[in-house]
Amino acid sequence: MKRISLLAGILLLSLKGFSQGSTEYGSGLKFNLNEDGSKYMRVIAWNQIWLRSSEMNPGTMINGEEATTSTDIGNRRLRVLLYAQISKRYMVLTHFGINNQTFANGGAVSTTGTGGYGAGKKPGMFFHDAWNEYAVVLPGEAKNFSLSLGGGLHYYMGLSRITMASTLNFLTIDSPILSWPLIENSDQFARQMGIFAKGKYGKLEYRFSYNKPFATNITPADALSPDAAVAVDNNGNTKWSKAGYLEYQFLDQESNLLPYKVGSYLGTKKVFNVGAGFYLAPDGTRTSVNGEVAKHDINLFSVDVFADMPIGKPENKMAVTAYSVFYNYDFGPNYLRNLGIMNVGVGNPDFTGSPAMAGAGNAQPTIGSGNIWYTQAGLLLPNANEKPVVRIQPFGAFTYKNFEALEKASTQFDIGANFFLDGHHAKITTQYSTRPVYTAPDTKTSKGEFILQLQVYL
Repeated sequence: MKRISLLAGILLLSLKGFSQGSTEYGSGLKFNLNEDGSKYMRVIAWNQIWLRSSEMNPGTMINGEEATTSTDIGNRRLRVLLYAQISKRYMVLTHFGINNQTFANGGAVSTTGTGGYGAGKKPGMFFHDAWNEYAVVLPGEAKNFSLSLGGGLHYYMGLSRITMASTLNFLTIDSPILSWPLIENSDQFARQMGIFAKGKYGKLEYRFSYNKPFATNITPADALSPDAAVAVDNNGNTKWSKAGYLEYQFLDQESNLLPYKVGSYLGTKKVFNVGAGFYLAPDGTRTSVNGEVAKHDINLFSVDVFADMPIGKPENKMAVTAYSVFYNYDFGPNYLRNLGIMNVGVGNPDFTGSPAMAGAGNAQPTIGSGNIWYTQAGLLLPNANEKPVVRIQPFGAFTYKNFEALEKASTQFDIGANFFLDGHHAKITTQYSTRPVYTAPDTKTSKGEFILQLQVYL
C-alpha cells in the first residue's frame, strides 16, 4: 500500500504540473495498465495556431514578390507526447510532432513550387524526445534525497528554467528562443542525445546531462586579423557536452517527473525559486585568420529567478507570475545567429536600399557571444464570477541583448494577454512584439509583429 500511495502521489504531482487552472481536466488521457493504476500510460496532445500581422525587414520578398508587411496563419506546434510508468521505477517517454508550418514554407524536405507537395505542405513529423528512465532512489526511500538516471534523445539540457520550458503553459505567447542557444544547430529542436541524472535533495532540485552534440560543419570566413574573425558552428568529430541546472525551491515544491518547466501556474501553487545553470561544449565553433583555423569552446552560463503565487483575497483568485534570467554566452569571437520564427520572407536580390543584416522577413539577432537579460511578468485578474467564462492574464516581457558582433546593444519588448477558456487547456493569446533591425553594426531601427494564438491541449 505504501508503494501504491507513493506512485499515486507522483502521478498527482505530474497532473498538477500539466493542469494549471483547470478543474475539469482531471487525469486527462490516462490508461491504466494494471488494476490498481500503479502502472499507466499518459497521452498528451496539443496544437498552437498563429495568426500574424508582421512588418518585414528591408530587402524582403515573399513567394517572388517584394514585401514590407505580411499577414498569415500558421501551425506553430502540433505535438503528441506519450509516457508510460512500466513499473514503480521504470518509465519510457516519446514525443513527436511538427513545427512551423506556414503557407510558404515548413513543408516536408524538398517540397517546393505548386501541387500536392508544394511549398509549405505535408510537413515532416519527427521525434522531439525519446528516452528511458530508471528511478534509482525514489522519493521517500532516502529521507529527502531522490535520484533517477536516463538516456536517449532528451530535454534535460540544463542552462536555465526556460531552456527546459514546457510549450503548453508559457506566460507569454512563446519562448524568446534565445533560451535555446543551440537550436537546430548542434541540437535537434532543443534536444541532444545523451545520458542524464535528475532528482532532489530537500528543496534543491538538480539536473545534469552528458551528451553528444549533433555535427555542425559551417565553413568560417577567412579574416585578415583576429579582431575581424567570426566564429561559426563547426564541431568536427564532436566532443561530449556537459549541461546542468540547480534550482532551490523555497516554497511549494514542483514536480520533476518530467523535464518540462511550467511557465505560469495560474495561482494553483505558491512558488519562489532561484536557479543557475551551464552548458559546456569543447571545440564547438571555429574561426579562420589568414588561412589558419582555430577551434573555440562553447561556454554558456545563466542565473534566474521564478515566482508564481496567489495574491489578494482568496475569493478573487488573482495570481502574479514573474521570471527573470541573465545569460553569459561565449561561442567564440563575434559569434552571432539571426533567427525568425516561422519566417516567410527571403532576400530580394534587386533591393537597392540597405537590407537588414539579420536577413529578410522577421529575422533578428537572437543568439551570440555576449550578455542577455530577459524578464517577463503577468497578472491573473480577479475572478468576477463563481465560474467565469474567461479568465484574463495581461503580461509583458523585456529583453536586453549586448553582442560582441554588434556595436550597439538592443532592447525590445512584448506585451499581450492570455484569455483562458479552460486554463492552459483552451486559451487565446494576443501579443505585440518589437525586434531590433540592424542595417549596419552601429545602425539600428525597430519593427513590430502582432500575433493571435489559438491553443488547445488534452
